[in-house]
Amino acid sequence: MSRVVAAGHVNWDVTLRVDALPEPDGEAEIVSQRRSGGGSAANVACALAGFDIDAGLVGSVGDDEHGLLAQRELQAAGVDLAGLRVVDGLETSVKYLLVDSRGEVMVLGNDGANEAVAPGDLDPAVVGADCEHVHLTSQRPATAARLTALAREHDATVSFDPGRRLRDRDYGDALARTDILFVNDNEAGAVLDDDGGPTAPDSDRVVVVKHGSEGATVHTPSGSVTHPGFAVDPVDTTGAGDAFAAGFVAVVLDGGDHERALEFGNACGALAAQHEGARTAPTRADAASFLDSQF
Repeated sequence: MSRVVAAGHVNWDVTLRVDALPEPDGEAEIVSQRRSGGGSAANVACALAGFDIDAGLVGSVGDDEHGLLAQRELQAAGVDLAGLRVVDGLETSVKYLLVDSRGEVMVLGNDGANEAVAPGDLDPAVVGADCEHVHLTSQRPATAARLTALAREHDATVSFDPGRRLRDRDYGDALARTDILFVNDNEAGAVLDDDGGPTAPDSDRVVVVKHGSEGATVHTPSGSVTHPGFAVDPVDTTGAGDAFAAGFVAVVLDGGDHERALEFGNACGALAAQHEGARTAPTRADAASFLDSQF
């Protein structure tokens, strides 16, 4: 049984490094190509497994070659796939990522089999008695709500990184049961008031705002803490936010405070951004070594 279950998208990524992101009617040179697994939920599950945390995954892929390759990568990383649905007749979601020389990313993709997991498809045993935490990423609101209800039945905590679709979907039921919410600067206005506190009245929710290369801030009912991040030369920022979330969750699960979680999460994000691809979260030892080198 998994200690942490990540739920949401499972993709196959095709990363094209280019000399520059082209303007309309423009052209860019492809410097290198890379094919590997992606998707926020899958990325977080792999990162947690790399921290030696028993991690499982809830998501969906198609019954095609890309789905098979994605499963093989996840299994090799040590992720429990009991909650992964393989959908007949659908293609696995493929994302094409254009990465320029500064590490900036542009994404093209299709939904494919993503979000094929409906509430009725969930095996309640996936979030079992041994599960301590459920991490949600973008998915059907009803499925997210069901997963948070299962987490509450087993006294498991919940984190949620809904991504850019936070404003477009009604995640109210899932958010009501979320302990840690991850957003970026653009999404923060939907969940924080003018004073930086959670908009939900009497909320004990922790809100973590990711500032990209500028670090992150954690807002709690008792106050806020900011960590400025680490200066690195980015190669590819794909998956850096997922590495950050995994690092933050890992520290909290181990009983660390929010300041330590921010520091470790930022270290994971910085290290991930220095490598090509979405599955570049460091090991716990590598992140600790990096932090030691900063002081």
